[in-house]
Amino acid sequence: MGAVVQNDKKGASLAALRGGIALLVLTAIVAGCAEGGDPEGGAPAPGQQAGEAAPPVRALHSYAERLRAEQTARVAAARRWGLKQVPLPAPPPPARKPRITTRDGFEVQGHEELGLPPVFTSVPTRDRVVFLTIDDGAEKDPRFLRMMSELRIPYTAFLSDYLISDDYPYFKKMQAAGVTLNNHTLHHPSLPGLSYRRQKHEICGMQTVLGERYGRRPVLFRPPYGNYDRDTLVAAKACGVKFAPLWDEEVFVDHWEYREGDRDLHPGDIVLSHFRGRGEWKGTMSDMVRRFLDKVTAQGYAVARLEDYL
Repeated sequence: MGAVVQNDKKGASLAALRGGIALLVLTAIVAGCAEGGDPEGGAPAPGQQAGEAAPPVRALHSYAERLRAEQTARVAAARRWGLKQVPLPAPPPPARKPRITTRDGFEVQGHEELGLPPVFTSVPTRDRVVFLTIDDGAEKDPRFLRMMSELRIPYTAFLSDYLISDDYPYFKKMQAAGVTLNNHTLHHPSLPGLSYRRQKHEICGMQTVLGERYGRRPVLFRPPYGNYDRDTLVAAKACGVKFAPLWDEEVFVDHWEYREGDRDLHPGDIVLSHFRGRGEWKGTMSDMVRRFLDKVTAQGYAVARLEDYL
């Protein structure tokens, strides 16, 4: 495994975090003294035992210790999985979620008037975050589950039943780790080539599978190949879908592909990958995650949970 490089930016960020915690602790101590504590060793305040820190101070110490433990675990996990740098932690979810609209040029006739699910490739945010989404469900690599759990990297899955039906429990483990399982149709057809009735069967049928197997009918749907027409979105809405996210970048084991001409990451970009392994790639899903994280971390991005912004 490669050694983890701690760059100046990471060190400065961690130092600033620790400095902020220390300042909070000091403020709480001063406030405790101002409210009647005796720094010279006088009698403790009523209800407080001698030699015991005030509750706010204990809480801040506990919080600081938890942050240090989490950072230590992230460093160890990054080293264990061969990352070049420790992934950046995502910021808190936005207090007010951004308004999601269909990307210009991706509309269908009557899109807004009919209230059809918005089709978008990125989320409007100033946060330096990107969102990892993984499609299909063919590869079921237990090392991938361990890697994502140990690194605490959020991602969103879009599943097709014909690929997951041989191992529903694998995705149950994924769900238990906090991953949302979303709709990618029953059989992964190119939907615009089908009648409305067949499109609705593919989408609603997958809603039923996910509801029965995992206890939740999702509100996110991604059309296979990113292909859709008006019937697709009308059917998706009828099946309970609220959002139809596509992607701006796609990451593989050995390269990236880009929708935008500048071939770069941007705040709020949705990144696509697939559940694939050595049968179709020159590597494993863990190799793909390593390439993904090394790039986004080097460019100063954290990986956030897509559903937190929708």
